[in-house]
Amino acid sequence: MAESLGVGIGWRPEIDLTVERLRGVDFVEVIAENVRPDRLPESLRVLRARGVPVIPHGVGLGVGGAEPPDPDRLAHLAACAEALGAPLVSEHLAFVRAGGMEAGHLLPVPRTREALKVVVENVRRAQDALDVPLALENVAALFGWPQDEMTEAEFLGGLVEATGVKLLVDVANLYTNEVNLGLRAVDALDVLPLSELAYVHVAGGHSHGGVWHDTHTDHVPDEVLAILSELCARVDPPGVLLEWDADYPSDGALQSELDRIRKAAARD
Repeated sequence: MAESLGVGIGWRPEIDLTVERLRGVDFVEVIAENVRPDRLPESLRVLRARGVPVIPHGVGLGVGGAEPPDPDRLAHLAACAEALGAPLVSEHLAFVRAGGMEAGHLLPVPRTREALKVVVENVRRAQDALDVPLALENVAALFGWPQDEMTEAEFLGGLVEATGVKLLVDVANLYTNEVNLGLRAVDALDVLPLSELAYVHVAGGHSHGGVWHDTHTDHVPDEVLAILSELCARVDPPGVLLEWDADYPSDGALQSELDRIRKAAARD
């Protein structure tokens, strides 16, 4: 199990001062592609000076593709981790590009044995380029590949066993996949190697046309918090972090969301 982080929030430049003011922010996460290691935002320097851990969270590495991870992207993640004094780096188990063309989304990886071999090698390359542990996040999906031979939880389990990579479990993504694909979140929790959990993501979204969209722009549904509680009944997560990426509410609303998360994660 990773080191204890507590309850946190995704740092965004639009809410930098809010994040500094919120009560009980134990750690933050910053999108790695949005920062320069040699010119960190003042707010992140303030938080670091307070002893708040800052985790770089990548969205473009693409360990789920057939091509090896780009060395420049890996070097940037490593530089971010060093500049921030980060305890780890996180990314997604996702397919994002092929042949130089960007998908524009975090797409699910074909969950076959052959694909697992490729992803294992990609993850090992990433681990070799980083001086801190790497954690990979499960993604929200609108479809599954017809050739899938295993569930995402089984795929992640095989990846953890082969590489020792840590897990970033996004319970909002589990909820998305339950609503859109009929994949029960509790079944995933029963299979995921939660002993290798680094931290947890929680976020809100909305339903449109019977499809759940994981937008990170609304309050966290009770159903997502229920999945968080199910996870916490199985393991004491090192950290739980709220993601909110646009349509930012008041400071009080964000504080309320953190309080709801803390309550749902409490092990009574």
